[in-house]
Amino acid sequence: MTRWLTSSLLATGLAWFASFADGSLAHRRSCNGTASPVVNVKNGSYAGIHSSEYNQDFFLGMPYAQKAPRFTVSQPPNSSWDGVRNATAYPPHCVGYGSDQVGYKISEDCLYLNVVRPAGIADTAGLPVAVWIHGGGLYMGGSADRRYNLSFIVQNSVELGTPMIGVSLNYRLSAFGFPCGKEAMEAGITNLGFKDQRLALRWVNENIAAFGGAPDKVTIWGESSGAESVSAQTLAYGGRDDGIFRGVIGQSGYGGFIPRYPGGLNNSVLMQGTYDTLVRNTTCGDTVGTPASLNCLRALPLDDLHRALNGTLIWNRFPPVLDGDFIADYPSKQLREGRFPKVRVLIGCNSDEGSSFGTGYGPNGGGVNTDEEMRAAIASIVGPDVENTVGKTTKQVIDEMASLYPNIQAIGVPSLDKWPIIQPGDFVAQSMGAQYRRTAALFGDFSMQFSRRRASLTFASRGLPSWSYRFDVVLPGIPGFIGATHFQEVAFVFDNTRGDGYEQNPFATNTQPLTALAKTMSTAWVNFITSQDPNGPKGLGLPDGETWPVYDASVGGGVGQNIVWSDKGTYVEMDSWRAEGINYLIDNSLAVFGL
Repeated sequence: MTRWLTSSLLATGLAWFASFADGSLAHRRSCNGTASPVVNVKNGSYAGIHSSEYNQDFFLGMPYAQKAPRFTVSQPPNSSWDGVRNATAYPPHCVGYGSDQVGYKISEDCLYLNVVRPAGIADTAGLPVAVWIHGGGLYMGGSADRRYNLSFIVQNSVELGTPMIGVSLNYRLSAFGFPCGKEAMEAGITNLGFKDQRLALRWVNENIAAFGGAPDKVTIWGESSGAESVSAQTLAYGGRDDGIFRGVIGQSGYGGFIPRYPGGLNNSVLMQGTYDTLVRNTTCGDTVGTPASLNCLRALPLDDLHRALNGTLIWNRFPPVLDGDFIADYPSKQLREGRFPKVRVLIGCNSDEGSSFGTGYGPNGGGVNTDEEMRAAIASIVGPDVENTVGKTTKQVIDEMASLYPNIQAIGVPSLDKWPIIQPGDFVAQSMGAQYRRTAALFGDFSMQFSRRRASLTFASRGLPSWSYRFDVVLPGIPGFIGATHFQEVAFVFDNTRGDGYEQNPFATNTQPLTALAKTMSTAWVNFITSQDPNGPKGLGLPDGETWPVYDASVGGGVGQNIVWSDKGTYVEMDSWRAEGINYLIDNSLAVFGL
């Protein structure tokens, strides 16, 4: 069903547009005779597309960087032009691997961004801006992904009388964006994808006023590795505040860096092995272990790199690197010492993240069935130098973690109200492991939950306003043993009730409770972006009447409160579940896990 502007939106919008419209706004005629919006940025002029469906203007595929040769740091645009260039098509995804690449063009020439704004605004409007950074493990995804259609949330902002502008961007991925090993370190090309994002944020800071945006009212926003990217920008260069954002939103991934190797940022040995494996499986194999390997990889045809990455299945093994530059220190230390911009924060996770991150730890990549297999699974995330860092044996650390995450289904993930007791030999036991609930609890906390709570507690200790949530909706078509798993909140936040980009529309059934929740969540996000408070500019609360409290650790004996998003009703809870296990992960995040 096509979603058109409602009469209430038109009524709200007419008054708003009258206050901001500028009759002298530049337009040009497109080939079909319709008016195309034109903006004048620092380097020249762009013509976008006017959408009559949403009464919005789209400026798509604008470069924020020069074309970056492979394995080099991206640089800002350095040339200008006369005339008007078209900004009318989404850019290709950056080269990556995985399901999010399917159906989209990919290219190494990919450093572009998009702007979606309400139509008819002047360049003096000074609207708040949300910059979306897509997820995908840092190895897949792109701004053209239809699930990330910004029109819905921008339209909601107009309906609320607090209009905003949406921006989305690409950044380099996998080995192209996150090369590792001593060769990358010595060449200064680590964390290229994060540096791309930083350059895009600088472009927004310098140019968004031309679109009617306010450079001092930018919120950066992402999910999964997009939230990890938001963390990276918060902690970048030792926490340096460059004044390029005033608020951050992180969905399932904020608070540090998502673990990829045992020992986290400490594990240079495995990182080197990943790089060497790539080199060894190309025609550059005889350069392994030498600086010449990097130049050899730079010169390879793209197809040769594809074959090497796909053939060795290492395309998802290229991590953020503690390089003393972009990542200058461990997130645990920076958070403890207050080395980060003092901006407002909205963060959260889904209840059952562990159903995505707690599988594959058993023998041969299967599920965990026994206590012995659970101990082996725990060993796979414990840092290699743990006996020196904590003064305990590896066995003692494993024993501690196993006792904190026992094989008791009633306290595991997902909860028993979503799926009954897993019985020996049943479908879930065979496919996910007899101790699936145990692994889901531990590895969901390790991958996602502990870093969010660590960040929330940090901000509370410094008196910084932040808001925390837990998303607890099992979507239609997802079995209860998967639960409220990773990524499922995205459609709600974007208010994508049409299900654009999804194989199965998340709102296909149970429509009224789900669409109502989407409106509530999207409203909270708009409120935060426009007023820096999810309860709205006057703190009046959310559409369902609930008020989202600031995270205050003094109200709950050391923890604050989350808002819980549920299709059965929104409510507030104490952020105290699995306290002992998560506290252990927080206390040992650096010494044991290198995070």
